[in-house]
Amino acid sequence: MTSVARRGPACVVVTGTAALSAFGRGVEPLLSAALDGRSAFEPVRRFDVADRRVAQAALHPGAPVLVDELARSIDQACDEAGLSAAQRGACPLHLAVHGDPALPRVPEADRPAHGADVFADTVARRARLSGASRAYTSACVASSTAVADAAAAIARGQADRIVVAAGYLVEADQFAVFDAGRALARDGRVRPFSNGRSGLLLGDGVVAVVVESASAARERRAGPRALLSGWGRAGDAYHVCKPPPDGAGLARAITDALHRAGIGPEQIGYVNAHGSGTPISDTAESAALHRALGDAVGSVPVSSTKSAHGQALEAGALLELIVTMAALRAGRLPVNGGYLGPDPTCPLNLVLDRSAGTESGYALSLTMAFGGANTALVVGTP
Repeated sequence: MTSVARRGPACVVVTGTAALSAFGRGVEPLLSAALDGRSAFEPVRRFDVADRRVAQAALHPGAPVLVDELARSIDQACDEAGLSAAQRGACPLHLAVHGDPALPRVPEADRPAHGADVFADTVARRARLSGASRAYTSACVASSTAVADAAAAIARGQADRIVVAAGYLVEADQFAVFDAGRALARDGRVRPFSNGRSGLLLGDGVVAVVVESASAARERRAGPRALLSGWGRAGDAYHVCKPPPDGAGLARAITDALHRAGIGPEQIGYVNAHGSGTPISDTAESAALHRALGDAVGSVPVSSTKSAHGQALEAGALLELIVTMAALRAGRLPVNGGYLGPDPTCPLNLVLDRSAGTESGYALSLTMAFGGANTALVVGTP
């Protein structure tokens, strides 16, 4: 079969979504909390935090198992997309994960059997997808990179549809690393772009989306949830942890995504920022938005939904993407929660009003990661 390029800002769509977060299963509870600016941060009871500086995270109730929740979310996304068993069985999987949760505690000789690629294959089999899977482990940009790769393959005619999934459930090892690094918020709240912000907090996230060509969706008479109009990626190689103060790398990713979508900054009706709540990162991201959006930056509403659901590491970008898509459909904007007051280093048009809405058809979802990786995704209403 000859590949046929499907170029254009409306050639790739999302037809199915599913999510698990601290607010429960489903996109609606997550969206409702984000629109109201409600946070899910509570004392951690999943593991012992008695010796930690910080003891809060946003956790789903009970004891969820990552492989089970990933398979469940993929099931739900494929069902929402209306895929038949045959269509589902032909879908590749792009999976963003920190790794197999069992890996740190298996003997060294057994570790190859617990690599991220093997784990992705296991999830694909459990979810009754094709044997083709790809694992993404590139920290906070893992799932946005997976989405961009899927969209690019579909736009080039290399695939009709790809399932993108991502999962992170807060566990003791990573919690200890972030706590020891003094990256966690001391007051138990994430306060993006706010005066008095003191850090991030971790949160659970298990997400799946079905990305496919608009023509394939039309052939199935499937109603798209959103357009995946543009994507951009850029590295800055400035520091292993810190972004460059001028935000140059993220600005390039935003500019590339807008160019691919064929729109200008003034057409963006909302930005779901990376907004980790750390002093250095938020300031650099603000600089990036000024650099990329220019004169339009003062009128573009900005918030970070991490203030509600926390930092879900490899799953975070995909979690935030589905909130962004759902907010566009709802015509309301997520509140920038935890806000205490303006910070002169972050001069942005923050969403602070629960009644804030938008009539624009486009939004940006941004992600930054350790090592200088940056991604920008443009979504639109179908």
